[in-house]
Amino acid sequence: MKLFGNGSERADDPDAKDEGTLAEQGYKQELRRDWSLIHNFGVSFSIISVITGITTLFEYGLTTGGPGVMSIGWIVVSFFTIYFWAAMLSPNNELAAFFSWTTGWVNFVGQFAVTTGITFGCANLIATLATVKSTFVPTPGKILGIHAALLISQGLFNTFGVHILRYLNNSSITFHSLGVFAFATAIVAKAPTHQSAKFVFATFYDGTGTPGWATTASPAYVACIGILMSQYTITGFDASAHLSEETRNASWSAPLGVLTSIICSSVFGFFLILCLLFSIQDFDSTIASTVGQPVLQILLDIFSEDGAIVLFTLVIICVWHCGLFSMTSNSRMMFAFSRDHGIPRWFHYVDARFHAPVRTIWLAAALAFILALPSLGSSVAFAAATSIATIALYVSYGLPILIGLIWHKNFKKGPFNLGVFSRPVALVACLWIGFISIIFCLPNVDPVTSQTLNYTPVAVGIVAVWTFGSWYLFARKYFTGPIRQIQAEEAGVDIDEPGALERAEIEGKIDRM
Repeated sequence: MKLFGNGSERADDPDAKDEGTLAEQGYKQELRRDWSLIHNFGVSFSIISVITGITTLFEYGLTTGGPGVMSIGWIVVSFFTIYFWAAMLSPNNELAAFFSWTTGWVNFVGQFAVTTGITFGCANLIATLATVKSTFVPTPGKILGIHAALLISQGLFNTFGVHILRYLNNSSITFHSLGVFAFATAIVAKAPTHQSAKFVFATFYDGTGTPGWATTASPAYVACIGILMSQYTITGFDASAHLSEETRNASWSAPLGVLTSIICSSVFGFFLILCLLFSIQDFDSTIASTVGQPVLQILLDIFSEDGAIVLFTLVIICVWHCGLFSMTSNSRMMFAFSRDHGIPRWFHYVDARFHAPVRTIWLAAALAFILALPSLGSSVAFAAATSIATIALYVSYGLPILIGLIWHKNFKKGPFNLGVFSRPVALVACLWIGFISIIFCLPNVDPVTSQTLNYTPVAVGIVAVWTFGSWYLFARKYFTGPIRQIQAEEAGVDIDEPGALERAEIEGKIDRM
C-alpha cells in the first residue's frame, strides 16, 4: 500500500475519499459503501420507472387532454425536468437551519407520497388483472388490502435483503430497459392497425366530466392539468443523492446517476407512449374499457387473454421493483433527516446484523399505507396522491435551487456542475416548479363534488402549516440543520439531547454550519 509521507489514506482510494468528503460535512460513515455508479443509476432509473407512471396514469392522460397532451406533454416535461442538489446555500446559520427544516419536511412528505402512488398503483393493476378470466370484483377495501401486502413485501426485502438489493437492482434495470423495450416493441409490431401521427400528436380529448373543464374553463386548462402523468412519472431521481453515502466515488456517481436516469427515462418513456398510442385499436372502447385499465385493454385488443396476462404481469413486476426501491430511497432520506434531528432521533438506527435503517423502512411503509386510506371514500384519491408526491418532491428540489439562485456566492460547487449555465437553468427550473405546484392543486374532474374533490391543496396546506408552525413554535430552538456529528462527538456533546448542539455552537465547542 502506497501512502503519503504523513501517513494519510491512499490518494487513489475512492472509498477513503468519499469518507473524507462525508467527514468534511461533519458526518461519519454509518452505512455500507458498496454501490457502484450503475447501481446508483439503477435505483433512480427504477424509481422513475416509466412503465409505472405511464401505465397507472394512462387513463388519466387519455381523458385529460388525450393523446396530443400525452405525447407533446412528455416532451415539454422532459425538457423542463432538472435537478440541482445543495445543502447549505443560505447566507447565514439561522436561514440555513430554516431552509434545511423546510426542504427536509417537504421532501419527507414527497418521499412516502410517491411510494403510496407507486404501490397503490401496483395494487390497482393486480386487482384489475385478477378480473380477467375470473369473477373477482375489485373494491376499495380489497385494493387497500393488496396495497398493504405489497408494502409489507417491500419492507421485508429492504429489512432482511439489503445484500441482495444490488442484485434486485440489476434485475430491475433489465426489466425497465430490455423488458420495457420488448414490451413496447411487441405491442406496436403485433397491432393489427395503427393510429395516424395526427391522432398521436394532435388529438385533444376532454373526458374530465360533464360538461368538462374544456367547456367550463378552457382547453388550455385541461392541457395543463393533463401533464400530471408525465411530471409524476419523472420523479424520484433524487434517490441517487439519498444513496450517495452508500455509493463509491459519490461526488461523480450520484449526479451522473441523476442525469443519466432522467435522460434514459425520458427516451424510454417517449418510446413507450408512442408505441401505446399508435397501437390503440379503438379510442372510445379503450377509454370505456370494461376492465377499467386502458393499457390492459390495448393488450387484450392485440393479443389473446393469455398473452395480455403475461405482458401485464411484466408491467406489475416492474411496478413492484419501482415501489421496492422507492421505499429504499425513503428510508435513507428519513434516516439522514433523523440524524439531523428533523424527525425523532429514535429513527436514526442501523441494524447491526442487516446493515439497514430498519426503523425508517417501516416508518416509510406505515406512512405510505396511511396516505392511501382516503381511497376508501374518494374516487380521485390516486390522482391526488400522485399530485401530492409530485408537488412535494419538486418543491423540495426547487428550494435549494432557489437558494442557490439568490445567494449564489455562498454556493460551493462540486466537481460536477453546470458552470456559467447554473443560474439561467436554475431560474427556468424555479419557474417551472412554481407552475406545476399551482396547476396540480386544481380540480381535475367537473363538477367538483365530495367524491371528486382534489384534496391535494388540503394536504399541501397541512404540510405547510406544520412545517412553518413547528419551526417557529419549537424547532428553531434546537434544529441547526446538518449537524457536525464527528466534531460534536469529539467535543463530548450528546447529539441526542435537544438543544445540545445549539449550546455547543454558542460555547464555541463546535463550528457553526
